[in-house]
Amino acid sequence: MASVLILGAGSDMAVAIAREFAAKKYDILLAARNSNALIPLQQDLQIRFDIKASVHDFDALAFDTHAAFYNNLPQVPDITICVFGYLGEQEKAEQNWDETARIIHTNYTGAVSILNIVAESYAASGKGLIVGISSVAGERGRMSNYIYGSAKAGFTAYLSGLRNRLFHKGIHVMSVQPGFVNTRMTQHLKLPPVITAQPEDVAVAIYKGVMKKKNTLYVKWHWRYIMLIITSIPEGIFKKLKL
Repeated sequence: MASVLILGAGSDMAVAIAREFAAKKYDILLAARNSNALIPLQQDLQIRFDIKASVHDFDALAFDTHAAFYNNLPQVPDITICVFGYLGEQEKAEQNWDETARIIHTNYTGAVSILNIVAESYAASGKGLIVGISSVAGERGRMSNYIYGSAKAGFTAYLSGLRNRLFHKGIHVMSVQPGFVNTRMTQHLKLPPVITAQPEDVAVAIYKGVMKKKNTLYVKWHWRYIMLIITSIPEGIFKKLKL
């Protein structure tokens, strides 16, 4: 039976993704900092979908543990989905390096660290598929979240380069741009309903995207055109806006 490794399995999106793939009869490997908190989800997946599920300790910021984490998994996952991220507080990050570093290392450095290891494993075997959840925030820096956006911009570029490299090894890499998603991470924000996805929408879109081997996936189609407009605004005008 095929298997899926979910990195950052405690988030709302990750739970929805786990359920979507489990419903399609994939075994699920759940990885997060507090693996004990994942046990109820593990048990639910096994009982509800009659699949195998396991939990594993994984800390995106503990870079020196990533190789051992991956090598100690009970099996090499057929699909690896990198879900973890940290929105952080822009105003706090402007004055506090610890907040800046947490945003950058969670959204970029940690993801690159573990996916480099996964990529080498997949390249050696000639099979596997990687999914990275980035953000439309990385498509143009805005005053409201440019620390987070810059980290996601780096991650988007990383996934693009990885896709280019691994294509020649028979490995597919999909970049996901969810846009606004109604989760615990965004519950303090006022999000427009029309362009805001639910975690279940993201999960279904990712599964379909994996099946079709899409390169870049916008969960809500509107975002492709919204970002086209935003990235097309001349810098002389854009810098005067408060976005």
